[in-house]
Amino acid sequence: MNAPATRVEYNRRNKIPAAKFALWVACASITMMFAALTSSYIVRRAAGNWLEFPLPKVFLISTIDIVLSSVALHLAYRAFKNGREQAYKILLSVALILGFAFLLLQYQGWMALQNMGVMMTTNPSGSFVYVISGVHAAHILGGIAAILVAVLHAFVLPFRVTEQRKLRFELTLTYWHFVDFLWVYLFFFFITQS
Repeated sequence: MNAPATRVEYNRRNKIPAAKFALWVACASITMMFAALTSSYIVRRAAGNWLEFPLPKVFLISTIDIVLSSVALHLAYRAFKNGREQAYKILLSVALILGFAFLLLQYQGWMALQNMGVMMTTNPSGSFVYVISGVHAAHILGGIAAILVAVLHAFVLPFRVTEQRKLRFELTLTYWHFVDFLWVYLFFFFITQS
């Protein structure tokens, strides 16, 4: 029979890693920033002189793309934990490709807005869409960088499921799910406000 864990051992085993806590704080800060941006959108819209326009359909495609990317990354994480190296590498690569595709689709969405006559400086309504989606795209770049590092680790380092690599993957997964959820929120916010 095992001896009961001492209080120090118990606390060490149940402590939240500093990197995970820092990521949660960063996500909370980003959430507050986007809450402020969308609140400003609502307040400015109520002030009048607001151009109504439909959100280009390419933004729906980008939303589906980022959700699929998140699913692929989640499945890659599960494959990693279960020791399925080939599936892990393939799904991780798919998540990265879909992440880059999301940025390309966002760019096409901005071009579609311009083709509709909605420029960055034409009306505050267009400015808000460009700024909010652009700030989100900047956060996506951070997520893509994290996934790119994960892909490099997958293909360069020998395959081993260690606590350190698992934590690193969890951080990447958490952040990517966060920016995914954030975009889904923004997409529905834009279509319900237009």
